[in-house]
Amino acid sequence: MADDLLFVRSYRFRVRLSPSPEAVSGAVPTPASGELEPALDAPPAAGGGDEIRAPDGAFQEISGLEISMDVAEYNEGGRNDGVIRRAGRARYSPITMKRGMFHPEGGELQKELWQWLQAVVSGRRPIPRFDGVIEVLAANGNDVVATWSFERALPLKVRGPELNAKTGEIAIEELQLAHEGLRLE
Repeated sequence: MADDLLFVRSYRFRVRLSPSPEAVSGAVPTPASGELEPALDAPPAAGGGDEIRAPDGAFQEISGLEISMDVAEYNEGGRNDGVIRRAGRARYSPITMKRGMFHPEGGELQKELWQWLQAVVSGRRPIPRFDGVIEVLAANGNDVVATWSFERALPLKVRGPELNAKTGEIAIEELQLAHEGLRLE
């Protein structure tokens, strides 16, 4: 119980990952319609087809909860007093999570993030993607005051801790995720 209290005081943002629906079914969205179609034949998954589990964890700092939108300017003929602006594509910044820990089972280091990144780098197809939820916890550590969800994330960067025998840290120093959608729930 004392370990739970320490965990709650140290981390204020809880992160939960789950396989994207396309990753579960082995299907991919078609570019034109967005509907799912079976994944094309691809090389076998790295590591003998082992399934990558989605870890849950907590972080001290999260940034990149940001959406920007392209705006296209249209110069209408005969209108000299301004331009027409039309909404374009949304752009999502990578989510960066710093100084975190994924809940260990039996005190062992969680390897799922490294396995995920290594599977993508080694050419595993279909590429494993995860949806996620970021919860902002209240000061009591139990109540959720805000929730963001993101879709179809890919790992951009996983950086481990500076290894120091004095501290024995196994936390994740930084995790960056590229994603395809962000919502405030």
